[in-house]
Amino acid sequence: MIASALADNLLTAPVVAFVVALVATLLKFDLRLPEAMYPILSTFLLLAIGLKGGRSLAESSMTDLWKPLLGAVLLGIITPLIAFALFRALGKVDITNSAALAAHYGSVSAVTFTVVLTSLETQEISYEGFMAGLLAILEIVGIIVALFLARKESSSAHWKEGLSEVIRGRSIAFLVAGMLIGLVVGNERLLPTDGVFVQLFAGALALFLIEMGVLAAERLRDIRSAGFQILLLGIAIPLINGSIGAVVGSVVGLSTGGIAILATLSASASYIAAPAAVRIALPQASPGLYVTASLGVTFPFNLVIGIPLYIAIAERLS
Repeated sequence: MIASALADNLLTAPVVAFVVALVATLLKFDLRLPEAMYPILSTFLLLAIGLKGGRSLAESSMTDLWKPLLGAVLLGIITPLIAFALFRALGKVDITNSAALAAHYGSVSAVTFTVVLTSLETQEISYEGFMAGLLAILEIVGIIVALFLARKESSSAHWKEGLSEVIRGRSIAFLVAGMLIGLVVGNERLLPTDGVFVQLFAGALALFLIEMGVLAAERLRDIRSAGFQILLLGIAIPLINGSIGAVVGSVVGLSTGGIAILATLSASASYIAAPAAVRIALPQASPGLYVTASLGVTFPFNLVIGIPLYIAIAERLS
């Protein structure tokens, strides 16, 4: 079952694009996209995810939502605490850098989220449309908890500014904007936009993952300086948090696809919102450490191995 899910995941265009770009960059080929395309593609993907979530929210009731929302808040608290404890105890990382790493592992990766959606749709596994809302909750709560752990290491002004960056930053803003548009307009009136936001989604994701493959390859070169413990924890923490996310998803009554998505979100590590917040709130933390772990280790692991594993766990639990 896991082998079949792994094959299905690896043979999707976005994942193949990522692997090709990563290997090509390691072999010194230049596959970097034009600089202006990165913000355009990321904005498009976030808005498309938000629209998809908003359309489903328009057709959902609070009865369907309250348990998953509560589960997301709980995971937003638990996952950064686990990451902080493991980086402190096993990674021998100081409080500031452990909190910075916890912010990345407590928050989520919107790109990993888009890949698991594509994988589920390829395998024709249905899921709840409101999962984009859970993504927004996890991204915000996880960073808040992590910054709270380092509150003694950060000035009050830096802490508040970092928190503001999370809430008002581009990733949350476009995600929430898309959800509001989808919620207000509704599914039927949004059908004319499907040619852009639905039909082009997989292609845009493949292009974006070419850039991610290049960035991940560059970070892989930094692993030696980050330390072997960081490499191991960059794999172990997603497995732990992903398993917890799957159990919580099952308890709150999500479908197989919903459980897989919540597990993937719990296992993912942010490399967009979290770095921006950490740079402001914890300027003394080392970007070489937290970006290398999240983007160089965890992101490729989840893309290639983690997502099929979380889908297989979801199928066992549902």
